[in-house]
Amino acid sequence: MNRSRAFLTLTTVVVLVLSACSAAASPSSGELTPVKVQLQWAPQAQFAGYFAAKEKGYYADEGLDVEIVPGGPDVIPQQVGSAPNGPEFTISWVPKVLEAREADEPSDLVDIAQIFQRSGTLSVSWKDSNITEPSDFEDKKVGVWDFGNEFEVTAAARAVGLEEGTDYTKVIQPFDMTLLLSREIDVAEAMIYNEYAQVLEAENPDTGELYQPGDLNVINYNDVGTAMLQDALFARAAWLAEDGNEEIAVKFLRATFRGWIYCRENAEDCVNMVLEAGSTLGAGHQTWQLNEINALIWPSPDGIGQLDAALWDQTVQIALESGIIKAEPGDDAFRTDLATQALEGISEDAKGEDFEKGTVEVTPGGE
Repeated sequence: MNRSRAFLTLTTVVVLVLSACSAAASPSSGELTPVKVQLQWAPQAQFAGYFAAKEKGYYADEGLDVEIVPGGPDVIPQQVGSAPNGPEFTISWVPKVLEAREADEPSDLVDIAQIFQRSGTLSVSWKDSNITEPSDFEDKKVGVWDFGNEFEVTAAARAVGLEEGTDYTKVIQPFDMTLLLSREIDVAEAMIYNEYAQVLEAENPDTGELYQPGDLNVINYNDVGTAMLQDALFARAAWLAEDGNEEIAVKFLRATFRGWIYCRENAEDCVNMVLEAGSTLGAGHQTWQLNEINALIWPSPDGIGQLDAALWDQTVQIALESGIIKAEPGDDAFRTDLATQALEGISEDAKGEDFEKGTVEVTPGGE
């Protein structure tokens, strides 16, 4: 064999080997890294960005095969996510995780991306109850969900000198608005993107029409000053410390951020994705929900996923004053570097500075 032919043969072998290696590393080859993300609740528009990232192929583009694990009333995400063999990523509220980090078997969950920039918690009552601020809870039946969902409500009551059991009666609500609609409680906890809409989607028996915002008093905890950071993405510190996992986290965040950007610009498509994912609530309700969810995320002044230091401090301070936690969390309770790295690889508008919340027509029963 002459030298030139031998060189060509060797070159061909090298090219074939390199091509095979490249194919093995390519997301399109099927060699994707499997990871799980635990939802805080059942599939709904609250999690539309994750479904969009999966359906649009953003996770696959990053070399990830993401399983979205539904939550529900029997699932406590911060406990599931804290387990050594639990999901790589967990969606939960910050105060719940801060509390879990102080438990008898402390969680090592770390806030790696703060998706919601604002709180969605409300307290809703009938107009004739005259409950317009937390001081009006006195001698009333105050509905909350417990399991850590009640922290903003009880903190607001405590801030005006009212204590559960002494000054007002705390009633554990089901995860709907039946107790308010039947007037078995005076005021109910509600998320602006979910239960508040459920009241507006219900028929007023006196008029035969849907209830209107004017029939209700609404306390918004962003206005009260006891708003706490809600939907964030968490990962276990021990998992992040393993070789290569920080890179996986950055890829997951980048794809997730792109999913939320897509839902900001393509709400109808994302509602359809949520419905296909198994939402038990109708298209009308999910359209309302995504419109409100987008308003909790956008604008994100420093980029989606970045933590607002002032809101973190406010959340910690309220948690301390309310007895949710005994001591300030350490500096290892959150980190911003992974979200920063993820944002560096995004060409789309990751701040949404021009975002304006749309107007959604309420539909009977949310259908």
